[in-house]
Amino acid sequence: MSHVIIGSGPIGSGVARILAEQGERVRVVTRSGSGPEHPLIERVAADAADAGRLTELSRDAEVIYNCANPKYTEWADKWFPMNDAMIAAAKASGAVYAITGNLYGYGPQPGGRMTERTPLAATGRKGRIRIKMWEDALASGVRTVEVRASDYVGAGAVSTLSAVLLPAITKGRTAWAPGDVDAPHTFTYTGDMARALVTLARDERAFGQAWHVPSGPAITMRELAQRYCAVAGVPQVTVRSLPRFVMRTAGLVVPIARELAEMDYQFYAPFHMDSSLTERTFGLAPTDLEVALRETAAASEATAARRM
Repeated sequence: MSHVIIGSGPIGSGVARILAEQGERVRVVTRSGSGPEHPLIERVAADAADAGRLTELSRDAEVIYNCANPKYTEWADKWFPMNDAMIAAAKASGAVYAITGNLYGYGPQPGGRMTERTPLAATGRKGRIRIKMWEDALASGVRTVEVRASDYVGAGAVSTLSAVLLPAITKGRTAWAPGDVDAPHTFTYTGDMARALVTLARDERAFGQAWHVPSGPAITMRELAQRYCAVAGVPQVTVRSLPRFVMRTAGLVVPIARELAEMDYQFYAPFHMDSSLTERTFGLAPTDLEVALRETAAASEATAARRM
C-alpha cells in the first residue's frame, strides 16, 4: 500500500516527509512532477483533474491526500474537476480521502468564533465552492475527513505574514495590512496541518466529519509582526491598517484584488478558530508559534542568500 498526495506545497510536502520518515511509501502528484526528495517518495507529473490517470496512480493507495491549492482566480474552473477526480480515485481503490480544508465555508460569524459545529453558511463564491466540495465528498460514499485550518504560518506558506508583513520587514518599511491590525486572528502552523492530516486519516473516529487543526491562541497582525521581528533579530516595523475600500476599489479592475476582497471579513473583525475538540479527541496540540516564526525566518534568510 502507498499514500498518494496531490500537491507539493508546504502542506503536501509536509505530509510526504512525515509519512516517508515513518517508513511509508509515498507518491506525490503534481503537474510539474515536483516534491520533496526521499528514497520512499516518488514524484509523478500528472493532471489531478484527469480521473482516469489519477485512479491509475492511486490503485494501491491507502490514503489520498488533497493538498492541492489552485490560484484564487482559478477556483471556479479547477476545484470541482480535481475534487471529483480524487473522489473517483478513492472510490476505485477503497482509499481514505483526506482533505486539506479551510474556514471559508463558515462565512462571517457573529463574534468571529468558529467550532466544527458552526453552520456552513458562506454566501461568497469561494466559500460556496468549499461547501460543495465537502458535500460531494460526504455524498460519495468514500471514507473521508476534512481538516480545516486558519491562515498559515511556516516556511513556504502563502499568507498575510508572507505577502504583506515580510516584504515590509525585509525593507524596513511600514507594513500596510488589509485588515484591522489589532483584531485577534487565529494562525495555523503548516506543520500542525500536515501532522493532523496524517493522524486523522488513520483514525476511524475522524471519518465523515470536519476537524480543526490544533492552533494557538489568536493574536493580532501587529503582535505577529512584533514576534517575528524579535525571533528574526531584525528591527521592529510599523504596521498600519489599509482602509477597506482600497482593495474593494482595486477589485473592480484587478481580478486577484477582487478575490482577496471577498475574504476580507476575516481580517477586519475578530477571527477565532476553536480547535479544542481535535486536541481532546486525538491528543494533538499546537506547536509554539515561535517555532513556526523561526522556520519562516530561516527560510526567508535562505531565499535572500540565494539571490545574492
